[in-house]
Amino acid sequence: MSSRLLLASLVIALAVGVASTSRESVSAQTAPPTAATTTLDDQAELAITVYNSDLALVRDVRNVQIGRGVSDLHFMDIAATVNPATVHFRSLTEPARVSVLEQNYEYDLLEPDKLLRKYVGREVTLVRTRLEGNTTRDEEVKARLISYNNGPVWEINGEIVTGMPTNHIRFPELPGNLFSHPTLIWTLENNGGTRHRVEASYLARSLSWIADYVLTVGRDDKTGDIDGWVTVTNGSGTSFRNAQLQLVAGDLNRVRQELKSLADNAAQEAVAVRAPMSQESFSEYHLYTLGRKTTINNAETKQVSMLGATGFPVIKRYVVNGDFRYYRGAQRPGVPVKDDVEVFYQLKNEEKAGLGMPMPAGIVRVYQTDSKGGLQFVGEDRIDHTPKDETLNLKIGNAFDVVCERKQKDFDKIADNVYELEYEITLRNHKSTPVTVEVNEPIGGSWRMLQSSYRFEKTAAFAAQFNVPVAQDGTATLTYRVRVTY
Repeated sequence: MSSRLLLASLVIALAVGVASTSRESVSAQTAPPTAATTTLDDQAELAITVYNSDLALVRDVRNVQIGRGVSDLHFMDIAATVNPATVHFRSLTEPARVSVLEQNYEYDLLEPDKLLRKYVGREVTLVRTRLEGNTTRDEEVKARLISYNNGPVWEINGEIVTGMPTNHIRFPELPGNLFSHPTLIWTLENNGGTRHRVEASYLARSLSWIADYVLTVGRDDKTGDIDGWVTVTNGSGTSFRNAQLQLVAGDLNRVRQELKSLADNAAQEAVAVRAPMSQESFSEYHLYTLGRKTTINNAETKQVSMLGATGFPVIKRYVVNGDFRYYRGAQRPGVPVKDDVEVFYQLKNEEKAGLGMPMPAGIVRVYQTDSKGGLQFVGEDRIDHTPKDETLNLKIGNAFDVVCERKQKDFDKIADNVYELEYEITLRNHKSTPVTVEVNEPIGGSWRMLQSSYRFEKTAAFAAQFNVPVAQDGTATLTYRVRVTY
């Protein structure tokens, strides 16, 4: 071979090598990042803080494999109700060496209808069952889906076909932009090792909790036992297995105002407590922590014990509340007006009674044993958030055997804007035990009590209170005269 020919061959080889190298470089630059997937099987820790406002903070820690350089991580098995704007991701192993370049939330979930729409313009296999004699066989037809609006439009052997019945459809592969579960996808840049413990935290809706209480009152109406339960409802679209559960009680509006700092603190603090549940003051809220881990499945309502106390004192109250309308003129003179006699159980949320834990808002259901020892439901009431050492008054209904009748005996105009009014309130007790009825009378304007058959207390600028004892099967009559200046 001549030197000239040899030189030409070397030049061609060099050019081919450079071109090949150039193509490999371009390919490496345009190739999509490699992707890794993590599921619940990789989960190492899980903590949920549920607010009483249909909101929860989820802190999910997993052990994952992350490739060096730029790669995607598919974080699966998250709540379908996640708010993507609240997601926070970091590596706990090497936080300075792993950074998030991009985040996507994929919620286009795999469904037959969506799968068909993704295959518009592509070929699938239609399978029909044909009857031949006494046997059936499957017939496969290759078809290209050219449209899917009110129904599929196929192209089969160059013809346009609609309304073609099929038993099922076979797809060659699953489109990359359909997911079987809601998925967070991060594009990460990893300059460290490949094994990482990572933490993802986010806020999600459709997780809520309420408090329910069962109060059992003794036959003597003087002592009670109470059990408090937390009812957690999970409609988030995913299950939370073996999770540390915390609950935040507080006003919804203030929770939203301070939500970011509240969520950050709840995610970072771990509280070691004993079962069933402990509480701590937390900003303007109360944080309740279950002393063990629990599982909350999707579409599940779970109850866990929160508090319990026995043998604490209760007081049964009979209350009559008057009405301002009585002071705006004569009210059916000579004809008694019946007032409801409301029944309350009163207790104090104090430590010496075995209580003392701040009680979240909820419903208290009251039970009492009958003469044969059977437990009977006697009423319920809703309570607001109740701090320790505060008094609870639970209305269970109206008295059946205690009757109140009111009659206006006098209405006298003394001068301009000055009136004297006299009332007679009759209380009849048909019970086999004596009772004391608390009569609360609203009095408008500037007033002065002229006379009364029972001692009164001025409980507010516009109210007077009388405590009237009524013997068993007896009657008591309260009369009072008041001068009012408007």
